[in-house]
Amino acid sequence: MSGHTRPPAAAGLFYPALPAELAAVVDALLAAAQAGHGPAPRALIVPHAGYAYSGPVAAVAYATLGRRTGEVRRIVLLGPSHFVPLRGAAVPEAGAWETPLGIVPVAEDMRAAALRAGAVRDDLPHGHEHALEVQLPFLQRALRAPFSILPVAVGELTTSDAADLVGALWDGEHTVVVVSTDLSHYLDDEAARALDRRTARAILELRPEEIEDRAACGCFALRGLLEHARREGLVLEQLALATSADTSGDRSRVVGYGAFALAAPA
Repeated sequence: MSGHTRPPAAAGLFYPALPAELAAVVDALLAAAQAGHGPAPRALIVPHAGYAYSGPVAAVAYATLGRRTGEVRRIVLLGPSHFVPLRGAAVPEAGAWETPLGIVPVAEDMRAAALRAGAVRDDLPHGHEHALEVQLPFLQRALRAPFSILPVAVGELTTSDAADLVGALWDGEHTVVVVSTDLSHYLDDEAARALDRRTARAILELRPEEIEDRAACGCFALRGLLEHARREGLVLEQLALATSADTSGDRSRVVGYGAFALAAPA
């Protein structure tokens, strides 16, 4: 492991900053989740809002992944850059990422594979970004075994190029790809659910061309995963679909959340 350690940027904002409190919150979310029943996932699509909002949806995905405890050694995290304009994809310079639950090393060989596939080294898109960081406490509690990560911020990228990037990082049965994305943003609840249902159908039918920009903040990585799945004959299972109204009660202006698991056909 080389390079500096990236400190947590979302602790105390999107999830609890105290280790014991964070562990208790994540464990409770995982215990309450109904895991999917399909094959053990090779990839997940998960939301990234504050745990109070999207935590129950994310927990369903990670409870499903928890069936692979002991098997998963590396996680590729793909998600948007909310705060830094980005074309293409960027991997961090940091040699590890930290959360209140501990330090997770960055996989050097996977970083090299991403660079060969066209990504650049750049800490800036990752510095204050929450979309990938909020996945780590769930992974730390669900897997309960050492693993390494490759965080990839994905900006404007063609679907074909994004799929090539996913393919370059699709590294055997011990690696899981996680695409971090919320769905519709700031519509009323009825309109949000209608748009999210269309997006979910496009996801399940492996139709990345039908994922609208406004339908998912992580649309570029999401489209890439779907195109890769289409190329490889993989299948998706919908695990959960909700909006922030389900936890906040406010139906006037909501964000949509979905969880999906991708596996090779049985």
